[in-house]
Amino acid sequence: MTTTHPSRHRISARIGVRVAAAALATATVATLAPSAAAATPVVPPQGSADLRPELKSMVEQGVSTAAFAEIRDHGRVTWRGAAGTADLDTGRPARADGRFRIASVTKTFVSTVTLQLVGEGRIELDDPIEHYLPGTVPNGDHITVRQLLNHTSGLHNYLDDPHVRSTTEAGNREFLATGRWIAYTPEQLLAIGTAMPPYFAPGQDWHYSNTNYVVIGMLIEQVTGRSWREEVTDRIIRPLGLRHTSLPDSSTAIPGPHAHGYFKFPEGPGDVTRLSPTIADAAGAGISTTDDLNRFHEALFGGRLLAPAQLAEMTTTVPVPGGNGGEYGLGVIRENLSCGQVWGHTGDIPGYSTAVLGTRDGSRQVTLSYNEYDKSDSGKSDRLYQAVLEKALCGKASG
Repeated sequence: MTTTHPSRHRISARIGVRVAAAALATATVATLAPSAAAATPVVPPQGSADLRPELKSMVEQGVSTAAFAEIRDHGRVTWRGAAGTADLDTGRPARADGRFRIASVTKTFVSTVTLQLVGEGRIELDDPIEHYLPGTVPNGDHITVRQLLNHTSGLHNYLDDPHVRSTTEAGNREFLATGRWIAYTPEQLLAIGTAMPPYFAPGQDWHYSNTNYVVIGMLIEQVTGRSWREEVTDRIIRPLGLRHTSLPDSSTAIPGPHAHGYFKFPEGPGDVTRLSPTIADAAGAGISTTDDLNRFHEALFGGRLLAPAQLAEMTTTVPVPGGNGGEYGLGVIRENLSCGQVWGHTGDIPGYSTAVLGTRDGSRQVTLSYNEYDKSDSGKSDRLYQAVLEKALCGKASG
């Protein structure tokens, strides 16, 4: 669950950390026709990168209270480490195996299950959502499953409602005091999103909207008779042995070792670690580790979770206005680094920022998680974030 920040090349919108870029709001684009992206594969560096200087910089320059990452290459962990403090009250150091909220990276899990159901003949990507959820989504007879998955439906992002999430200092204080404890149903989130006018007619533009994936979660339940959490668990988490990945329904806690997440206020940090996952639902409720996410990426892009036809659909992209050349597929993003294109997803939720990116063939990946703290200098944050990706995937040291 998120709002778009194209300057960071992070196409996933944030669950309320930043509002959508003006470039997206003002863009006028003809009907978006999905197209397979031109292949520009990453040429991974030889040997293992050491990300300690980059993670240390994120902490020392105030961007994050804790940062940790793992690099995986051809099924083998080549580097894993952490920097910073897991708990500002106790001074406990961050652990490289700590868990964190993965936010919109959850969308890739949900999209994978949807495409598995497509492969089983239970869902058609170009069917209108009205066919599966009659009377549920306004204008649902003109919005397809594909358009929900690639954010071209036009449905308004429920997080744009300031009563749900405002990123001003006052909004952060309100969220810390009361908003993070509110329990939402998917129906309530959909109602909030559809109470606002659509961004555009279906298929006529692109705008990141968490409302799309709330509907996809409802679709999975309608088709299977089981919740999206159960389907993701049984189809992905258990088969891959992702023992530290969970999809909380009502628990506000992060199980196991983890770093706390904070808002920065003039008087000091506000601990926002605990929150109701219902504000994210199928758009971003997941919790995981760097190792689990790298293994998920390797299995997905290595062809272990989807048949070739469905993986080809997932990586068929549409352009993102203002996205610096990045494009969006079905629950995955394609970003451009100096050494080529990388695939995966990013996500942000109060207290936690995540990126899972790697090669199209699943041979190399990096997962970065950091507890973003000082957001006053977005340019600095962007440079430090990009330095981690460039070194991990392209072998280029910062500075």
